[in-house]
Amino acid sequence: MHADKRYFSAILRHPGILTPLWLTILLVGGCSTMNTTNPPQTANEQFLLSQSTSEAIAKLSTANLRGRTVFVNTQYLDMAYPNLDLPMPQFLIADLRAHLLAHGVRLVSNQGQAQIILEVRCGAQSVNQQNLMFGIPALAFGSYTTGTATGFSIPVAFPQIAFLQNVRQSGYTSIAYVAYWQKTGEIVASSGPYVGRTYRSDWWIFGFGPQTSGNIPPAQKP
Repeated sequence: MHADKRYFSAILRHPGILTPLWLTILLVGGCSTMNTTNPPQTANEQFLLSQSTSEAIAKLSTANLRGRTVFVNTQYLDMAYPNLDLPMPQFLIADLRAHLLAHGVRLVSNQGQAQIILEVRCGAQSVNQQNLMFGIPALAFGSYTTGTATGFSIPVAFPQIAFLQNVRQSGYTSIAYVAYWQKTGEIVASSGPYVGRTYRSDWWIFGFGPQTSGNIPPAQKP
């Protein structure tokens, strides 16, 4: 701590030391992000999850279900189950139902009216994030205590300087189902698991950016 105070005092006695530092910061630039969302998930995260879910569902086969009355059993996606804390279970269920209807499956709301029971399961529905930065990381030098009567401390820190920075987010959803006759319990069909993948990548160069690419809105080019 004493070494930090001596360092800070030396800077105050020789303000010219700061000139190269400020020039470097001005030339290099900086980047800042403000992550304020309501609900807690960002729109990017929601698109990563919803579109990876749709991609996985689109791969499911419905050949043996077409023209049959089917009841979709969603109990294994229910948020009441603590071990299956899926971020978007309702979207998954709704998109699966839309997929089945579009392919000629006759959905019913009562299990007793169905010829076939379809149980859907989700192996994963989440987002991975990787951060890459080339530059000078933020450094903390402790604090400087003022000589006033109150004697409050001022933190002394060196801000991060990023020459090159990348944030890449990848969304993954894995979906499968098994279908069986309602009366006998004999299996009729199964499909999956299939994995849907989405991504968004943001680059900053010398603090300028982001340059965005990806396969979700709003990363997609109009």
